[in-house]
Amino acid sequence: MTEEQKHDTEILAVSPDTKENLQTMMDKIAAEDSVMSDFPFLSDIDLSVINRYGIFNPDGAGGGRFQVPHPATFVIDKEGVVRWSFIEVDYSIRPTNEQILEALEGLH
Repeated sequence: MTEEQKHDTEILAVSPDTKENLQTMMDKIAAEDSVMSDFPFLSDIDLSVINRYGIFNPDGAGGGRFQVPHPATFVIDKEGVVRWSFIEVDYSIRPTNEQILEALEGLH
């Protein structure tokens, strides 16, 4: 990633968890990895963002309003247009760093 891309890129994590549960998760990750995340985790307990991006998983674990969304990664330009997405039903399949970097390079 170039310095320009670093300057122009923002990473956000969105979860249906409460702020308190997200903080607990972040603390656990920091304790296990000895590193704090350098991007924000955002709480979407009403599922508005998850629904807007079409990643609601009605079969997700938890039931009720604590559904687990499909894992997804989006590259969104400065105008708010989704330029690349990776959505997977299997939570263990994630995009590679190379795939994400290539999508980011496509914005410049």
